[in-house]
Amino acid sequence: MRDRDSARRLPLPDEVTGEEIDRSVRQELLSLPKTLATDVARNLVMVAQLLDEDPERAYAYSRVALRLASRVGAVREAAGFAAYAVEKYAEALTEFRAARRMSGSVHLWPIMADCERGIGRPERALAMAGEPEVRQLDRAGQVEMRLVAAGARRDMGQAEAAVVTLQSPELASTAVHPWTARLRYAYGDALLAVGRDAEARDWFAKAVEADTGGTTNASDRLSELDGIEFVDALDPEADTGEE
Repeated sequence: MRDRDSARRLPLPDEVTGEEIDRSVRQELLSLPKTLATDVARNLVMVAQLLDEDPERAYAYSRVALRLASRVGAVREAAGFAAYAVEKYAEALTEFRAARRMSGSVHLWPIMADCERGIGRPERALAMAGEPEVRQLDRAGQVEMRLVAAGARRDMGQAEAAVVTLQSPELASTAVHPWTARLRYAYGDALLAVGRDAEARDWFAKAVEADTGGTTNASDRLSELDGIEFVDALDPEADTGEE
């Protein structure tokens, strides 16, 4: 049994100790035997490190952690994010629901709703936007829920309603928060979908101002609207306009 279990595990770099995880996650792992807790923690570190750059590998490490400690809420949550990153939305929703049952927290509510969209149930995502849980979310969570609801409206062919859904005090505010660029970008995209190109350009420009971390491609969208085309000078087939 031990040999089969070892074969199902993935190599872990020596420099990954497991101490890198958040204190709250480490606290949850205290319910496990020490050696097992360390092993789970190291796999969770790999999930976090690989999630953006190599989601398939992150997903593989999350499955190892899940096999080792499926009764730990943090493990179920990490498995949910990894499944979401590789577009396994039904699986992600199952993991997020389990994590929520274990923790009692509502912070996963917006991404659970987005999973419903991914599965092809935008009506369910929109219904979740009107549930009491939304009032328990912090401001960032409520903005995220608004983004999901607007996306659900567009999935349902309700482009004008998506524009209205995104109109909020957070959108009107000049203050910049971690979610500001994404909200402005979504609003610009929604405006573009209903043919309000001039307004869309303004909001893409506002998104660029707020997007110091490069979380959106607002600058590219702005260039497209301005008719600017970028050419790769190293591409031998690119037309640079030179004879």
